[in-house]
Amino acid sequence: MRSVFYVAAVLLLHFLLTATFCLGIRTIGGGDHGSGSGFSEAPEYRNGVECPVSVNREVVSSCDPDLVHVAMTLDSEYLRGSVAAVHSVLLHASCPENVFFHFISAEFDPASPRLLSKLVRSTFPSLNFKIYIFREDTVINLISSSIRQALENPLNYARNYLGDILDLCVDRVIYLDSDLVVVDDIHKLWNTTLTNSRVIGAPEYCHANFTKYFTDAFWSDPVISRVFHSRNPCYFNTGVMVMDLVRWREGNYRKRIENWMEIQRKRRIYDLGSLPPFLLVFAGNVEAIDHRWNQHGLGGDNVRGSCRSLHPGPVSLLHWSGKGKPWVRLDAGNPCPLDHLWKPYDLFKGSLIKDQSSISSIFLGFSSYLL
Repeated sequence: MRSVFYVAAVLLLHFLLTATFCLGIRTIGGGDHGSGSGFSEAPEYRNGVECPVSVNREVVSSCDPDLVHVAMTLDSEYLRGSVAAVHSVLLHASCPENVFFHFISAEFDPASPRLLSKLVRSTFPSLNFKIYIFREDTVINLISSSIRQALENPLNYARNYLGDILDLCVDRVIYLDSDLVVVDDIHKLWNTTLTNSRVIGAPEYCHANFTKYFTDAFWSDPVISRVFHSRNPCYFNTGVMVMDLVRWREGNYRKRIENWMEIQRKRRIYDLGSLPPFLLVFAGNVEAIDHRWNQHGLGGDNVRGSCRSLHPGPVSLLHWSGKGKPWVRLDAGNPCPLDHLWKPYDLFKGSLIKDQSSISSIFLGFSSYLL
């Protein structure tokens, strides 16, 4: 009985958030419309009268100073999650037409960038976006084995290269993982001030056991462990970050991260994929953002993917970091209570995509539809 009340309370929370942050948005159209992409067409979200007006309404440039820039990866495996994340951002944004999405696509993904672009356009006809190709050979020789194979995907490291990939005129970006939904106005996160020349902002978790993110080989080495001696490091999750790309480029932070990855290849100083290099470079010098902007860990741990509850406090973003993903558990018929909060943003029309061959068949069908 307690679990029933818990689910009901969570669903009520979602309703209140949705009702609160959709007042300034006009939605037009929507529905299936036979897009042929495997996804229903999202409603068309329009700006309210209070939103800044672009100088060129016909063609939106990524260099427009009034835009909110969001970077995400886009690939076959997490496509369903990415679409739901985009949908959630648009639904709750006060000025959805002023959000510009930068999608990073893997070079050797079963779906080509052209097909991904057509799919995104058919699902979100008015979306401002650009797709970039991430060359896996940029990072493949720096990746070491991780506690979970999914963490070894080269695309997980694309965030390290945003300063190089995105247009130089993009001087600030919000990076979002694909396994989350935003239930608040993304403009609030965008307006985060990065003080004292900080390069990134993210929710910090200083109560977490920071030592567990690195191996004994790291902590027993008096030279490399000295990196934290002048800092008070706290754990932060790299799935939600506000990034100053001007400072990033000027400080050559891509190279700083790569240097730690090179040490990892020789010394095995951590086990968790792309996260620890960010901690080594930034922990203790991160602009602390309210925890409401990353209610992370909803996917459970990296081994079992067990159900988790919300952290205490308000919620602006729900993040299924960890092994368990809401679309997988929902389709399998064994969802966690909080997975039901992800479902309203899901635009996928079919059943669970079970393997790579069926993913490819969807894109082949979509390609035929385009011709």
